[in-house]
Order: sequence, then structure tokens, then C-alpha cells
Amino acid sequence: MDFERGTLYLCATPIGNLSDMTPRVIETLKAVDLIACEDTRNSMKLITHFDIHTPLTSYHEYNKVEKARELVGKLSEGTDVALITDAGMPAISDPGEVLVSMCAEAGIRVTSLPGACACVTALSLSGLSARRFVFEGFLPSEKKERRQILSGLKSEPRTIIIYEAPHHLKGTLKELSECLGDRKIAICRELTKKFEDIRRTTLYEALKYYDENEPRGEYVLVIEGRNADEAALERKAEWLDMSVEEHLEYYEALGFTRKEAMKQAAADRGVSKREIYSKLLQNDFGE
Repeated sequence: MDFERGTLYLCATPIGNLSDMTPRVIETLKAVDLIACEDTRNSMKLITHFDIHTPLTSYHEYNKVEKARELVGKLSEGTDVALITDAGMPAISDPGEVLVSMCAEAGIRVTSLPGACACVTALSLSGLSARRFVFEGFLPSEKKERRQILSGLKSEPRTIIIYEAPHHLKGTLKELSECLGDRKIAICRELTKKFEDIRRTTLYEALKYYDENEPRGEYVLVIEGRNADEAALERKAEWLDMSVEEHLEYYEALGFTRKEAMKQAAADRGVSKREIYSKLLQNDFGE
């Protein structure tokens, strides 16, 4: 029998203030056949508040692959499914990305019903540059992978957004300060709630503050990106540690012609191409 396929609806839920639930999401949650949610107990409070009677099924980090296959099967048979999380937008730093990927591969329609999102809300309140940013979500707990990510963030020029739980906040702030130095940071908690708190400070000052004040609630950290002028000066110092020949060989290994490599090396070192050529001649004649 040929069934018409169902649709997966990604439904944003409030991150703290129930008034942020959109009418479209409420209507959709009432209309679909099934709601897949992160925690059925938490979601039951939400759907009860909005008088929604659609059946719930759990979909979370620990069953995301097996359950995604099951849900794709239901969608293929014509079941309409809504996906929600405990708070915010499904598939953003969330196991929902697995389900969306499987639906895309199976040719199942997926649509998004936008709404509250903690990372964008915090960024807009941070007072830091919002033109370009990078979202890291929760840093991995595995030490090697965590070190690699933090090392990569050291030279990141875009504003950085990280999620953190209260019991890990002090340790994460310490790691960030050791890796990034004393950057500006906005520490956001209780977003959209009555006691919303945005602490605009620096990493060093934040460490002092939380040595005296116990972290409470879930946090979004918005951190200043690497200053472009400082990065350029540091990179120039690295180039000057190289000989001119080593500098040219670096670019030639990337596929540059000799002429192109000389032009780029001159720009890196803040000198003219003629000076690069002169130094090469000196080396050729052993001077």
C-alpha cells in the first residue's frame, strides 16, 4: 500500500518564559500525531499548560539513533511528528540533528517553527560584536578533544558562544582564561525569566566573582573574539622568526609560484618585494 509521507516539525519551546511559546507551535503540537521530546516529564508540564493532548514519546541523547530510525519509519507511513526539546530550538546543540539528517536522507519533509533560542538571545544582550560569531554549545568532557577545541578558540576572531552548567562553570572559566587571556565576556543566566542576569565583565574578573559567589542556573557565555591587530602582530613575529627562504618555501608548498610567494612574504613581513629579492641575493652569494 502506498502511504503519503508525514512531516517532521521542529518546534521551538520557551527557554524560561512560557509567554514566548508561539501560537503556531501550539497549533502544530495539537495537530500532529506524535510529539517526540527530550524528557516526557518536563514536556508534560508544557503541553498541560497549553491544553495539548497529543501523545508523547521520548527522544534524547541516549536513544537518538535507534529512536530516530523508529520515527523515520512512522513518518514514512504518514505520521506527522513534532520534535521539541526541554527548552529552545531542536537540532541546535541537540540530538535532533540526527533525526533531521535521517529524514533528509529518506526524503521526508522537515520544516522549522522558529522561536526562542538561548545562544542568539544571549548574543543580542551581550554588548559584544554580533556581526560574526561561532557557537560551540557545550564543550566536550573528553580532555583531549576539549584541549583541541580550546586551542582553536585562542585565535578565533569571531565572538564565541558556549553553554555551561553551574557545577562546571568555575572550571570552564579557569580554562578559558588560561587559554584566551583576559577577554571581555557576558555571562548570561535565567534568560527571559523574572530574574534574568547579564554579567558583562572580563574572564579574570569573572573568576574572582565566582570564587565568592556560587553559580546557580544554566549559563550562556558570550566571549570576545581575538583582537585582529594583536593576531596580526603575533603572526608577523612568527614570520620574522623564519628566514626569507623558509618563508618562500612555506608558500610554495601551498602551490604559490615563486613570484606569488615573494609578494605574499613581503606583505607578511611589512617590507617591499625588492627587499625580499635583495635578501635572497645576499644568501645566494653567502653574504
